[in-house]
Amino acid sequence: MLVTIGVLVLSLVLLTAGAELLVRGAVGLARAAGVSSLVIGLTVVAFGTSTPELATSLRATLTGHPDVAVGNVIGSNIFNLGVILGIAAMVCPIAVHRRAIVDGALPMVVVALLPLMALATGGVITWWQGVVMLGLLVVYVLAAYWRGRLDPERVEGEIDEIPLAKKGRVWVSVVLVIAGLGLLVAATPLLVDSSVAIARALGVSELAIALTIVAGGTSAPELVTSLIAAIRRHPDVAVGNVLGSNVFNILAILGACAVTSPQALQRQTIVMDIPVMIGLSVLCVPLMRSGGRLSRVEGVLLLAAWVVYAVVVYAFGAAWFG
Repeated sequence: MLVTIGVLVLSLVLLTAGAELLVRGAVGLARAAGVSSLVIGLTVVAFGTSTPELATSLRATLTGHPDVAVGNVIGSNIFNLGVILGIAAMVCPIAVHRRAIVDGALPMVVVALLPLMALATGGVITWWQGVVMLGLLVVYVLAAYWRGRLDPERVEGEIDEIPLAKKGRVWVSVVLVIAGLGLLVAATPLLVDSSVAIARALGVSELAIALTIVAGGTSAPELVTSLIAAIRRHPDVAVGNVLGSNVFNILAILGACAVTSPQALQRQTIVMDIPVMIGLSVLCVPLMRSGGRLSRVEGVLLLAAWVVYAVVVYAFGAAWFG
């Protein structure tokens, strides 16, 4: 058991390192191509920090563990809002511009509703629903690019404050991307296999482990990025990274998994997990609008909501939905 836990911890470290290298390389390539900082912030950085979730969920889908694949996506979104945004606000109250709500929070709320499409197909997210999600991802990226052309300097200078996201030669960026992808490929099977083994050894469902431990581990890059951004007084990065990652998790990761293999949702996921994700997404809008910032008190509220959710998953999930 201790060996399995050690493998889990090692996989999380490798995933975090791989994601950081991938983000740095991707930002370097985007800058070399002349892409605006806004597009980099909303897409490359946010999506890059979500690559552990992508690799983990796809691996789980291909190896026949749909609960891990879906639970990782839903759990990561809940973790991002409750823990990452909550802790970032507790460390330093985050000023939120109206554009952050329009460009990030509102699309996130709409996207959070998409998994409910499974209700129309017997609780299964089908391949064509996955195609719809991937199509919406293209629309989201193009819209971000268009908005960035209208206001290309809005987040200029902030990307430099993201860990390991600095300018470099093109060949260095290519090497970093390859190295990052290599670490992700190596770490993903370790994370999936060890988490499943721990769940079985403890008699805990794979879904519960995926919603909490796996989701928290694969969200480590978002946590690091948002904390550094909050400490250095860069609210657009701290908030935008979380909101953009949540959009990417649903549209890209869940969409890709559904196209690969239809994703059957457990009753708990439909009745509790998805509604909690939607509820936190909706709650973030008025919290961000109140006083034009996320205060420390509001950060405590978000973190407390996640703690209550995690306790319910472990203490009552099996009894209520098993």
